Amino acid sequence: LIADLPGVDKKDITLNYDNNYLTIEAKKDESNDQKDDKGNYIRRERSYGSFSRSFDISDVDADHISAEYKNGVLEMILPKTQTTKPETRRLTVG
Repeated sequence: LIADLPGVDKKDITLNYDNNYLTIEAKKDESNDQKDDKGNYIRRERSYGSFSRSFDISDVDADHISAEYKNGVLEMILPKTQTTKPETRRLTVG
């Protein structure tokens, strides 16, 4: 799973696994202040945003999930569980 999270700090990302659902939450809080030579504000901007996405990962081995965040990209390795195929047998009619 790859999620682009440009401008988000690593500390502002939360990953939760609960009842076969993986939830990615991130928030971004930014301020931009511009002052003149006397220290008076010319412009002051603040922006805030957050988002959350959930995924059903019922066929994933939760004990072996790994995540890495680098250069605004969250990359998660979600290994699938080993599923066994149902046994098929031929029955005879007696």
